[in-house]
Amino acid sequence: MEPVAKESLLAQIGGETVLRDLVDRFYDLIETDPRGQPLLRLHFRGHGVDHARGEQFNFLCGFLGGRRHYLEKHGHMDVRLMHAHVPISATDAEDWLALMDRAIAEMRLSGPSVHRMRSAFRRVALALVNDLGEWGVGKAPDDIEEGRRSLLK
Repeated sequence: MEPVAKESLLAQIGGETVLRDLVDRFYDLIETDPRGQPLLRLHFRGHGVDHARGEQFNFLCGFLGGRRHYLEKHGHMDVRLMHAHVPISATDAEDWLALMDRAIAEMRLSGPSVHRMRSAFRRVALALVNDLGEWGVGKAPDDIEEGRRSLLK
């Protein structure tokens, strides 16, 4: 007896059309909701919001079990690598999650699959929190900082 294929989260929420609408609503909120302003600023340091809309859709398709558009285009699905240059605070992660939750609610998506999707988003968003400074430069360890100070004497 062959195992029954499990329906992907993407299929459970309504497929690529629903996901594209969700991503568009999410980025509309980033552009209009005051809570999105810090996230918008981070996107402008990269390729901009229009680029992010497409890449977010490409990534989330594969992340939710559908076609891996992002992998096909970039050769990986490593979300940490994608954000390695971006300073992400805990507040940024919570703001991202709040706006995504709002977009999900406004689209009237609900049920166990949406709960699983939200849980997955939370795990990833919080895992991306890093110690990069304002310009994407990591905080220096104490011994390196002390060495810098001694050079300046």
